[in-house]
Amino acid sequence: MKLLHLYHDIMNLYGEYANVLALREMILKSGEECETERKSFGEAVDFNEYDFVYVGSGTERNQKLVLEDFRRLADGFQAYVAGGKAALWTGNSFEILGSRLTDCDGRDYRGIGMFSFTTVEQNKKRSTADAIFEADFLDKPLVGFVNKCSEIEGIGEPMFRVRMGLGNKTGDEGEGIRENNLFCTHLTGPVLMKNPGLLVYVTRLVTGKEVAPNPLMVKGYEITSRELGKLLENGQ
Repeated sequence: MKLLHLYHDIMNLYGEYANVLALREMILKSGEECETERKSFGEAVDFNEYDFVYVGSGTERNQKLVLEDFRRLADGFQAYVAGGKAALWTGNSFEILGSRLTDCDGRDYRGIGMFSFTTVEQNKKRSTADAIFEADFLDKPLVGFVNKCSEIEGIGEPMFRVRMGLGNKTGDEGEGIRENNLFCTHLTGPVLMKNPGLLVYVTRLVTGKEVAPNPLMVKGYEITSRELGKLLENGQ
C-alpha cells in the first residue's frame, strides 16, 4: 500500500504528520506492506499510485502558496476522490478546495472548486476550542482541538455534528465536509492519533480489513473523552 503526505514540509502545524504515522502502523498491523511518499511544490503526482492522501494544516501564507501550486494537481485529485479512494485534509488545508477564499485584508482567491463553499479569514483573529464532534459513520464521538481564523459559508451537509467546540462558522452546529472518502475537518490533535474509531474506519477503507488500534491509543482517547465530557456537562 502507498500513502502520500502532500506538502509535508509547509503544511504540518500541530504535529499532524502523526496522522500518516498512525495509519501506516495500522496498515502494517493488517499484514500489508506500506510505503509513505512525501511530495511538495512543483513535484509530479500521479494519484493513481496511492491508497491514501494526506494534507495537513499550515499558516495562512503557506495555505495561499499551496492553493496556487495545487491547481495543476486538482483534476487528478478530483478523479482520485470520485474513484472512492481515501484522503484526509485537516486544519485550513481543505479551505482551498472551496470556490473562494478571502484573506483578512479583503483579497479574494479563486478556490479549486471541488466544493461550493466560501471561506473568509477573520482579521487575524484566531478562534480556539477543545472539541467533541459526532459523526453518523462512527459509534463514538471524536475529540480534539480546533485553532482557526476563518468562517466557512455554504456547507449544507457538514461531516460532523458539534457537541462542543467550533463549527464551520460561528454558531454553526456542523463542522467539516465529506465527499465519498475524502474527509475534511479543522479538528486537529492529530485527529487519527486521538480518535481510534476514525483510525479504524479509515484503515478499513484503505485495506478492506478490520484492525484493532493500539490499546494505549484507546486509553488516551477514553481519558480525553471523559475529561472533555466533564467540561461539557459543566457548560465550559
